[in-house]
Amino acid sequence: MLTRRSILLAGLAVPVSVKTLRAQSAINSPPAGWPSGPIRIVVPFAAGGSIDAVARVVQPGLQQRLGNTIIIDNRPGASGSTGAAMVAKSPPDGATWLLCFDSQALNPFLIANLPFDTEKDLDPVLLIGTGPLVIAAHPSRPYKTFGDLVADAKTKPDTITCSNGGAGSLAHLTAVILAKRAGIRLVHVPYRGGGPSLNDAVAGHVDLIAGTAAAVSTQVQAGALRPLLQTGLSRLANLPDVPTAVEFGFAGFEALTWWGCFGPSGVPGAVVDHFGGALADTLRDPPVARQLTETLQIKFEIGGPGQLRTFLATQMRTWGAAIRENGVKAE
Repeated sequence: MLTRRSILLAGLAVPVSVKTLRAQSAINSPPAGWPSGPIRIVVPFAAGGSIDAVARVVQPGLQQRLGNTIIIDNRPGASGSTGAAMVAKSPPDGATWLLCFDSQALNPFLIANLPFDTEKDLDPVLLIGTGPLVIAAHPSRPYKTFGDLVADAKTKPDTITCSNGGAGSLAHLTAVILAKRAGIRLVHVPYRGGGPSLNDAVAGHVDLIAGTAAAVSTQVQAGALRPLLQTGLSRLANLPDVPTAVEFGFAGFEALTWWGCFGPSGVPGAVVDHFGGALADTLRDPPVARQLTETLQIKFEIGGPGQLRTFLATQMRTWGAAIRENGVKAE
């Protein structure tokens, strides 16, 4: 069972430390060993999800700052571990980076024989930000509130479907815990990423979706989905009428997705600083910041390698315990 303390720790943001980033414009003095060719950012999920959106929003600014061609490489599979393993096994030369989110902290507890060690084989670069998840319904369904869903689900258990971005994903785990605490049973429908999950939710092929506010908000604003509940501790500015899980009665419950950047273990510190600094500078560009904070509802943290390492360890402790206690498995 998740305690109030453990859930709050899951969303704990580490204070920003500009000194640890040593942010700089890319064109200014690349360090020794900096790659002269293209740089690949691996997105370990299908196109259309929030990680893919972040990668493509920062791509132009990174190219301008670094002076390298930036290639976005979508490598979906195994809850994001396929792409992460590829980066973990890449040469530590600054030519390959991983842009990922919460699954990075979950996979060690879900996937047997994971082909890399999350904390040893990947070096933290930048903690980008956090954001809540949203439970939303297709507007053709009769649910105006989360209470309506709970009441209906109690009369017909194991029939209401809820999509998520992958078996064992934070969205899946969150929906499982919320359903358990509400005393209902949903049919959880995993997809190979948030994009495909969102597409089928909008098309009405499933009744509900558990997804990041980053991915769901645009479709909510368009009227294609009806939000019922969100998992932050405070209401979102662009979804002011959507209650939090705490407001519904799930005391202390908070579940936050997060976005971060890693490199293969052993990338020289100066190379990590150079890439992380360029990424941080790009994120702070007003048009980029506005798009990510307003459209995707990302709360910026912008913390360097030390902050991300600590944050990852906290996430792994919290959600590793939740996975064991709720018997969630990746399929």
